[in-house]
Amino acid sequence: MSTDTDADARQQLIDLAAEFYDQFERGDVPSMTLPTRTKSNIEYDEASDVWVYGDRTSTRSANSVRGARKLLKAIYTIEFLARQLDEDRSSTLRELYYLSESWDAEEAQFNGQDESNKLVEDLEIVSEVKREDFHMRPEESGATLIGPLELIEQTRRGERQIHCQQDVGEGGYQIPNNPDTIQFTDHDIDFVLCVETGGMRDRLVENGFDTEYNCLIVHLKGQPARATRRVTKRLHDELDLPVLVFTDGDPWSYRIFGSVAYGSIKSAHLSKYLATPEARYVGIRPQDIVEYDLPTDPLADSDVNALESELEDPRFQDEFWTEQIELQLDIDKKAEQQALAANGLDFVTDTYLPERLTDMGVL
Repeated sequence: MSTDTDADARQQLIDLAAEFYDQFERGDVPSMTLPTRTKSNIEYDEASDVWVYGDRTSTRSANSVRGARKLLKAIYTIEFLARQLDEDRSSTLRELYYLSESWDAEEAQFNGQDESNKLVEDLEIVSEVKREDFHMRPEESGATLIGPLELIEQTRRGERQIHCQQDVGEGGYQIPNNPDTIQFTDHDIDFVLCVETGGMRDRLVENGFDTEYNCLIVHLKGQPARATRRVTKRLHDELDLPVLVFTDGDPWSYRIFGSVAYGSIKSAHLSKYLATPEARYVGIRPQDIVEYDLPTDPLADSDVNALESELEDPRFQDEFWTEQIELQLDIDKKAEQQALAANGLDFVTDTYLPERLTDMGVL
């Protein structure tokens, strides 16, 4: 089922290829200019509260054998993606890597999946089209949501109208690879709660937290996939809903919050589509470890290094995070969400979350 978005994405790809031919016609050496994709060229934009690329650029040019091979691979990939859109087909990033084995020019074949993944990201950047609009899929993330939300999903079998409580099982509604194919039609949601772990997500659903508090529970499945972050941003922007992120109490989980709220370095070119700067942290705090005497594990050296790094990270430069991170380094402990069960299976839904959300003005 081709759409106007498909046609626009295909045209952007054709325009990229046409630019190479125009360079040939002018007698120029074909080239493609991209932002320098290094950590030193990623900037935290305080105005928008997201990660963006800086001003430095690099050029892929055919004036060297290595550069010519990169452009050849780009041309073959553009041709494949344009044909895929024309035929209304889709493929995974993994399939693209293997498909290149059948390309007639051996120099156009990828040496590994990292190379093909980076090339797709390059094409996203120069075309300003998301890979989902190229019909490129990651491997399944399986992230889900459950709560009082009605939506329409565009599928190959036509439109599906779904209520994300009444029409789904306990597993919830699986977020599609491209959340822009769904339309929110109605809801009774008061806030969105993004949950790191499957165990805690299941506890909230079993205890009826989504029903009692008109909450949409989004399972992040650890570091959230792009589709998960995209749907979270849409829920906030289009439905004007508060977004809360509920994670474990360790530096890696704080970065999960950071990726939802401020974007990630790897996807800096997509921050305006994926990041929700207004998201707020409701996860396990070092302060909770002390106040609730939670079961803990000692910090590993890698945890300490990560926490010290976060003290310098622009995403965590405020009084709350400074206090909490310094406290965690002082007590030398970390705790999981499920540690709240030490106070009973209902503690998280009867006490912990209601109290935290009330303090934050959400309830």
